[in-house]
Amino acid sequence: MERLIDGAKRLGLPLTAEQVASFQLYYEELVRWNRRVNLTAIVDYEEVQLKHFLDSLTVALALKEMPSRTLDIGTGGGLPGVPLKILYPGIGLTLVDSVHKKAAFLHHLVDRLGLEGVEVLAERAERLAHDERYRQRFDLVLSRGVAKLATLAELALPFCSLGGAFIAMKKGEIDDEIDAAKQAIDILGGRLREVKRVSLGGSERDGWMRLGENEKRALVVVDKINHTPQRYPRRPGIPQKRPLFVL
Repeated sequence: MERLIDGAKRLGLPLTAEQVASFQLYYEELVRWNRRVNLTAIVDYEEVQLKHFLDSLTVALALKEMPSRTLDIGTGGGLPGVPLKILYPGIGLTLVDSVHKKAAFLHHLVDRLGLEGVEVLAERAERLAHDERYRQRFDLVLSRGVAKLATLAELALPFCSLGGAFIAMKKGEIDDEIDAAKQAIDILGGRLREVKRVSLGGSERDGWMRLGENEKRALVVVDKINHTPQRYPRRPGIPQKRPLFVL
């Protein structure tokens, strides 16, 4: 875990020996389960440290304070939620993925890592967001998905409590995508706070994060300032097929 240890230190997030051991076990279980469940296309030891674990930890750079309740939508193999839980054991974490096999892996992983205060749900976000136990209940909602920002906002902002925030982890050129999503964010009760360019040095002036292929990474931070209208999110599949910005 040398690449992870060094990268986290550069971000100002030094890891304890116990945390490093948890990340090592996480890697081993991820690779083992990936042989029968499609969790990730990235299995190389160093690439997982950088492109999965360290990338997930960069979320901490955009946090004003430690959230008490965090939701990770479309978490897949537990990213970015589980790395953040390892870094900050005190947070309450809910992991959501619609694929039952991935949820089974997450249940196993949580047990193997001995994580407390973690809930795993195999459910579509579009349905779960209309459940009063989860709607507008989270201080922080995360998404590392590949959907467009307008779609992610419709899935995530209904879960955010007033005063909470949604962070979308994006890569590549995203200026046009952000412009296209501004109307959706407003309709859903959000307000764009910042687009934080992240790097291994932990400073924006250091440039983009370098992850092997020199990919550009950014955290799109949206504050929840108004209640989300009850009709959102729309039924499963519609946010992807008809994003709000094209209505």
